[in-house]
Amino acid sequence: MQRVYLDHNATTPLHPAVADAMVRVLRDEFGNPSSVHHFGQRAKAAVDEARSAVAALLGADPGDVVFTSGGTESDNLAIRGAAEALERTGKRHLVASAIEHEAVLNTLKALARRGWTTTLLLVDETGIVSPDALRAALTDETALVSVMHANNEIGTVQPIAELARLAHDCGALFHTDAVQSAGKIPIDVKALGVDLLSISAHKFYGPKGAGALWIRRGLRLLPALTGGKQERNRRAGTENVAGIVGMGAAAAVARSKMAEEAARLAALRDRLEDGVLGAVPGTAINGARTPRVPNTTNISFDRVEAESLLIALDLEGIAVSTGSACSSGTLEPSHVLKAMGFPPHRTQNSIRFSLGAANTDVDIDQVIAVLPGTVEKLRTLTRTPARV
Repeated sequence: MQRVYLDHNATTPLHPAVADAMVRVLRDEFGNPSSVHHFGQRAKAAVDEARSAVAALLGADPGDVVFTSGGTESDNLAIRGAAEALERTGKRHLVASAIEHEAVLNTLKALARRGWTTTLLLVDETGIVSPDALRAALTDETALVSVMHANNEIGTVQPIAELARLAHDCGALFHTDAVQSAGKIPIDVKALGVDLLSISAHKFYGPKGAGALWIRRGLRLLPALTGGKQERNRRAGTENVAGIVGMGAAAAVARSKMAEEAARLAALRDRLEDGVLGAVPGTAINGARTPRVPNTTNISFDRVEAESLLIALDLEGIAVSTGSACSSGTLEPSHVLKAMGFPPHRTQNSIRFSLGAANTDVDIDQVIAVLPGTVEKLRTLTRTPARV
């Protein structure tokens, strides 16, 4: 059986150049980057080189990039760090979209339990955050706004520059979770006008356990970890040198191939959408078709439970998901589709297809060939009366 992997938004396979770079560091550069001797300085040079590569992916200065363990820690450091630094000013209001990743939503819930007030912005069926909705939510007490750059389930790209301007006009900071956009579409932190931006290496063919937070120069954050002076006193602990070097290598590869790969993946995604919608009755795309990251589509299948379809496709060798990998395995409907105003059945019958570097026309044709019969079989089963 030829297996087809269409779950790249959950994680991506390690790029060969990334694996090579990490093996070299694991084998040869064992020094502690904080040590002043030869071995330590070689490790520090490797970290600095990776920092420059990650900064280049974001249009940023290397000194403003802080390495973390991944997107969740980056989101936590951004939101908790900025909010707690502003606590003494009396600003205790936080705003986010209702379609954020759990790393953002659950961080806001934790701060709410400590007395912060929070506002979640709903979206319509396009999945786009309305600037008017943000404008209405902002108050003089708003400390920080967090809206993701691209949604992990439906792929829609938000008007971040406009939203950030509104937040700044009200005296609030702006954070964006760019975990699903980094490496897929161009990012320029200065053009976006944000104060904080989170990314994760394993979403663009780097290693798991490595991430970064870009922090606008001069912005004060309270560190989540106390200890040594690593990362300019912003993230204590001995650096994960191999993971950081892998992230740098992945950033360099992504930057060099982004435009070409984006066009290729967008064409494959469109081919998949047209094929599925043409061959399977009762299907629809969730969210606006533009602007989106080029590799992602989310399709609803009427009268089919998403979990059943996911399992059936896996048995056919096709790996997809029902949404965020961080919430898979639950029976809860997609909070993203729910926030978009879809009825309950649609929040539970939708599948995310997220394409990547190894996918080809052959993969897409296999999915289009398999889906109609698989869906019809599941629909037939649901029409069959239960036996007593």
